[in-house]
Amino acid sequence: MGTILIQGVRYVRLSELPKGITAVVSRVDDAHQADPIAQRLRDLGFVAGEPIRVVGNGPLGADPLLIRIGSTRFALRRSEAARVMVDEEVAA
Repeated sequence: MGTILIQGVRYVRLSELPKGITAVVSRVDDAHQADPIAQRLRDLGFVAGEPIRVVGNGPLGADPLLIRIGSTRFALRRSEAARVMVDEEVAA
């Protein structure tokens, strides 16, 4: 999907954020109306303004991704992480 540039701010999907780079959550996209996975991500703390970092991934870059928000770590499939848009510039 690549990087999205809106008004000089660079957004990328969490699934595409390089390991070790800190970013800030911009939003969680719903795949469809009342998307339970997107809502669960929001409930877990994937909300706008939260610093986020990819700290690890599966063998050869595969699933799962190990994500850190604050002091909490989550293992997410790439398809789940792709719902989360992050801003690389804010936390750089």
